[in-house]
Amino acid sequence: MTMALVLYYGSGSPYAWRVQLALEAKGLPCERRLLSFSAGDTRKPEFVALNPRHRVPTIVDGDFVLYEANAIVEYLDEAYPSHGIRLFPGDARRRATVRRIVSEVDDYTTEATDKVIDELLYAKPEARDEAKLGRARAAVAEEFAFLARYLEQDFLAGPLSAADFALYPQVAYMDRCHQRVPSFDAALLLPPALAAWKRRIESLPYLDATIPPHWRAA
Repeated sequence: MTMALVLYYGSGSPYAWRVQLALEAKGLPCERRLLSFSAGDTRKPEFVALNPRHRVPTIVDGDFVLYEANAIVEYLDEAYPSHGIRLFPGDARRRATVRRIVSEVDDYTTEATDKVIDELLYAKPEARDEAKLGRARAAVAEEFAFLARYLEQDFLAGPLSAADFALYPQVAYMDRCHQRVPSFDAALLLPPALAAWKRRIESLPYLDATIPPHWRAA
């Protein structure tokens, strides 16, 4: 029997979210420990002993501790190859393509979405720079259109993989921005093919279990 892993995560962390999706897709039992950023949980000694960078996500698998989202996702796939789906499926070239898309999401997509998030979720309404927001919105739309070219059949780079789990939280964050600021037209950022992909991701039976808890209360 597989011993339950322990996941330390923060509500709304897109990096922790991709790990949650990976755990669900692998069908791995997991004890989730929600940390509060505002309460300083990531800086408490017991957590710093696990992750000296005091960041989420962090997992504990028996006597093994691992942090950094991409390392965790790869570890889950390699340590538990017979569980659920393969997060890095196919031959060496396809697996490399999945890793490349994950890197693109981290290096380019996140840079674009973060600028929208900063303006709509963190800046005070009276301090919001509409011109800056407009440029940020255009950059996100351009990035989503760029990534849409990677769709093969139903998902990015072929079958459902770590690439999809890296991108989805960034797309979902635009919906969160719309939820908080209804005038923000998040749906229009997605080209039709990526909008259809988003619906497929949201139809996964385990997606609902990964939604950030504080989003549900909004």
